[in-house]
Amino acid sequence: MPERTPSGNLIGVLISGRGSNLVAILDRIDAGDLDARVALVISNEPSAAGLAAARARGVPTLALDHRKCATREDHDREMARALEAAGARLVCLAGYMRLLSGWFVDRFKGRILNIHPSLLPSFPGTCAQRQALESGVRISGCTVHFVDENVDSGPIVLQEAVPVLDGDTPESLEKRILEAEHRVYSRAIALYFSGSLRITGRRVLGATPAG
Repeated sequence: MPERTPSGNLIGVLISGRGSNLVAILDRIDAGDLDARVALVISNEPSAAGLAAARARGVPTLALDHRKCATREDHDREMARALEAAGARLVCLAGYMRLLSGWFVDRFKGRILNIHPSLLPSFPGTCAQRQALESGVRISGCTVHFVDENVDSGPIVLQEAVPVLDGDTPESLEKRILEAEHRVYSRAIALYFSGSLRITGRRVLGATPAG
């Protein structure tokens, strides 16, 4: 089998913890199901398990402790310099637990994706699974969306529904939603690099087949 040429579809991934969505993306790339390459993984938490997982796969990593920066924007400027030096065309948030500054969002406008464990606009922010259970909904799920200046409010690319079961706890619902996240995030990344997506107001066009 001929050696695969590294993809020019370069991704920068931001994490704060274990990086399970990062690992899922790397698995899809290694399987040949996603024509992309992770150029750099950045974590604001130097001890994040996802950094070790990335290094084990030969992916460049960078720990940028936000506590050592005077302001949020100072930290984000350091991230931006590293991402641009790595050639990242798309920034993917994969369990990144800090709000991005307006400067960073503007710098990478239309080039930042996030995955959230609910069917947005329902249950934005933290503890989305607990919010879903407490509200009594029968269907939850996950959402891949472009990032804007507000929390979990950017234009939606893809969603996948996950049923809420009678015996669910926040932990059991989280586990099933995470399985959906691992499927849908790579599909959204592939759509981005296909060039088919167009942001029109609050809508993302080109994410579903015409007809």
